[in-house]
Amino acid sequence: MKTSPIPAAAWALTALGFALLTVGHGMGLFVAPAEAMMGDVGRILYAHVPTAWVALVIYLVAFISAIGALATGRWGWDAAVEASAEVGVVLNALLLIQGSLWAKPTWGIYWDWDPRLTTTAVMLIMFAVVLLLRRVVTDPTRRLTVTGVATICSFANVPIVYMSVKWWRTLHQPWSSPETVDSAMVLPLRIAAFGMLFIGVGLVWARQRTILAALQADVAEPDMPELPPALELTAESAEQAGPR
Repeated sequence: MKTSPIPAAAWALTALGFALLTVGHGMGLFVAPAEAMMGDVGRILYAHVPTAWVALVIYLVAFISAIGALATGRWGWDAAVEASAEVGVVLNALLLIQGSLWAKPTWGIYWDWDPRLTTTAVMLIMFAVVLLLRRVVTDPTRRLTVTGVATICSFANVPIVYMSVKWWRTLHQPWSSPETVDSAMVLPLRIAAFGMLFIGVGLVWARQRTILAALQADVAEPDMPELPPALELTAESAEQAGPR
């Protein structure tokens, strides 16, 4: 029986992340005070902010992995590019959904072409293109190069997303951090953030191992010899092949 390539530590890290996330969200819902201006609606902070932080961190992992893949040509780095792009896209999509749910009661609309929202949506599309290229380009070596370059280009938008609330006038609130929220909100926010981080790292680790196993199997497959040209039967060859 073939064993799973996913290490037990990856499962344990992911489980720990879910446990911390549950504690952080529970404290945010039932222990921490309501947000001064938004009331209970502001409690989505404990889900939305950690998702945003970790999405950007996972995209940074994808960027570093792309550089490693292009510099060394190693399949481990290439597998990490795909794994981190996958997890980053999922977190990015959750981020946009959470933001829309938060925007409706605070802004009165689910979506606005605000600089932070727009650049975040562009970020999702760009990394989704990276995953699309992983499916379209079938040659492993060429795929490593193409998606490595695409990942580096996609990451160029990540600092823009982060700095957008400082560079432009925006409906989106400024950066949230332990220094910008009430002290009673800091602990649940940190617990939820570490929980999301452990989940993200655990999932990237697990996916990296499974993708690497598939890549190694793909590269190890022997090249099939080219088929000989098809035989053509002409009238002359038929006469030569006839009874003598």
